Amino acid sequence: MKNKPELLSPAGDMECLRSALSFGADAVFLAGKMFGMRSAPSNFDKTDLKAACELAHSMDKKIHLTCNILPRNSELDALPDFLSYAQEVGVDALIIADIGVFEAAKKYAPRVARHISTQAGVTNYMTAQTLYDMGASRVVLAREIPLSEVAEMRARLPKELEIECFVHGAMCVSFSGRCLISSYMTGRDANHGDCAQPCRWKYHLFEEKREGQFFPVEEDDSGTYLYNSRDMCMIEHIPELVRAGVSSFKIEGRAKSAYYTAVTTNAYRHAIDEYFESGSETLSPWIKEELEKISHREYSTGFYFGTEPGQTTDNGGYIRRYDAVAVCEKSIDEATSVISQRNKFLVGDTLDVLPPSGIPFETVCERLINSDGEDVESAPHPTEVLTMKSDKPVPAGSVIRKKRTL
Repeated sequence: MKNKPELLSPAGDMECLRSALSFGADAVFLAGKMFGMRSAPSNFDKTDLKAACELAHSMDKKIHLTCNILPRNSELDALPDFLSYAQEVGVDALIIADIGVFEAAKKYAPRVARHISTQAGVTNYMTAQTLYDMGASRVVLAREIPLSEVAEMRARLPKELEIECFVHGAMCVSFSGRCLISSYMTGRDANHGDCAQPCRWKYHLFEEKREGQFFPVEEDDSGTYLYNSRDMCMIEHIPELVRAGVSSFKIEGRAKSAYYTAVTTNAYRHAIDEYFESGSETLSPWIKEELEKISHREYSTGFYFGTEPGQTTDNGGYIRRYDAVAVCEKSIDEATSVISQRNKFLVGDTLDVLPPSGIPFETVCERLINSDGEDVESAPHPTEVLTMKSDKPVPAGSVIRKKRTL
């Protein structure tokens, strides 16, 4: 049996970090307030970064810090302090796309492992070997590589060089995420983490002599989304990824919610462990079903097998079958728990619970009591703390969901 790969999960804030660690991540990748390729999340200031490292290390897990923008001249003066502080607080690895930043990391954070970002577009063993010779301990491969070529790279490279591959999440229509469409159309620089995602927009055709008249380019009545990539999902292909020699399975999503992080991390944790424990090539159905309980675009296997269409042409939005409605703060007894509400639900609703053990189950909400001790029929107020009576015990730390009615 091959070595068990690392499961690497995203975190845009401390809540997401705790979700990733609680539901089975071996390591978490996140960004500071500078130099990271996602500007939408709150990210981690110096105090939060130190706390993140302390929490992860107390659980024998790791923190990978993104330093993967393509910096401009004006940003470079802040780089030495950023790198030095990362080393000081115990960051385990830096994820880097730019060669100049890579060399600076050698100087200012020499004890921190250097990983090459997918933004660098590594697609062959010669480039990977060169980066290893320069001091990289891991390469995050471009998402455009077939799995057969990943396996060839593994066979040709030193075993000390780790290979990290994305296994789940949003795909960029542009090669290795190096896109200028957002900059041209909105002034928001994708290569600095501020992409407006114009690839997800709905477009129409105009004819130059018919001013003001547009001609829809349509697959159906909802239009066509020419550049809109499907999401990647490799949950059913853990054995192939392991046999190819992938060292780390990476889940995309630093701009997504703690709920997304919990569900995806839990699903891949169970899929990896199940394969290594049983050797079975067949995934338990409930694990795959979990990934239908998060918001997502149509799934595909990306470029790994080269057979599936990569674009979602009939809509630009997400598939949403479930809502996260609460988090269990405390379990009082077998029928009573204290919850923090996230979305509205009602007494009598059947709820889907994802406990810290990671095995989902259903329970019925039989009673809700507000902070004044009054019975209420629903939970309509965001983050309201309520006492819930249910027909099954709900463990502390559980995420509580409700299936949408179609």
